[in-house]
Amino acid sequence: MTDVFGKTYADAYDALYQAKDYEGEVRILEQVFEKYGSASIRRVVDLGCGTGNHALRLAARSFDVVGVDRSAQMLACAEEKAYQEGLKIRFHRAAICDFHLDEEFDTALMMFAVLGYHHSNREVLKALRAARSCLRRGGIFTFDVWYGPAVLTQKPSERINVVENGDGTIIRTAKGRLSTPEHLCQIDYHVWRIRGDKVEDEATEAHTMRYFFPKELELFLSLTGFEMLRLAAFPDFEREPDVSTWNVLVVARAV
Repeated sequence: MTDVFGKTYADAYDALYQAKDYEGEVRILEQVFEKYGSASIRRVVDLGCGTGNHALRLAARSFDVVGVDRSAQMLACAEEKAYQEGLKIRFHRAAICDFHLDEEFDTALMMFAVLGYHHSNREVLKALRAARSCLRRGGIFTFDVWYGPAVLTQKPSERINVVENGDGTIIRTAKGRLSTPEHLCQIDYHVWRIRGDKVEDEATEAHTMRYFFPKELELFLSLTGFEMLRLAAFPDFEREPDVSTWNVLVVARAV
């Protein structure tokens, strides 16, 4: 895994994704818990929690949440937001593959394509085994990934995102390129923070993402103690995925 989510990117993260419908995604997660959970789901581990945008909303709904992330900068943002909102969430700094607690959870999450930051088959299996180790038997594992058929059909494009906020302007450019034999896409980000006519900070990061296909997901899950229950378009969870669906949501049960 590459070194990503440094301070400049982490500080700009929530502004860059302010239009993302986290509330809607958490409602989908609640639907998943109700439909697929074999027992009451209260204890949640959010693996790759980032700045806490799913974890905080779940905690506000009275779930007992533990958040895990390897970026100290992203966790600092999450902890500050939890403090400001008066929410009790335990946060741990760790790579997913290295995380372990001597307790079991009802459900585990890897949201916003976190599994895609694990590139080799070995890394993917380690991450999935780590998720399984967190769960009680019958626990639910939910995660979203980039959908291979859509990635290969649409292909990554150059994008620019400009966000105005009270602290000035944030500009992010993104340029992607595929490595199809490895099922990888590298996205080169360049972020500027501008106040007035002055660039106060800038950073570049290369985020390499793995994309996945249905049968390999089914195989990976079966090898790591899961049964795949649902592969759906995301966030349109009621729809089957197709080549227009860049993101898919996967629901699996710990067996």
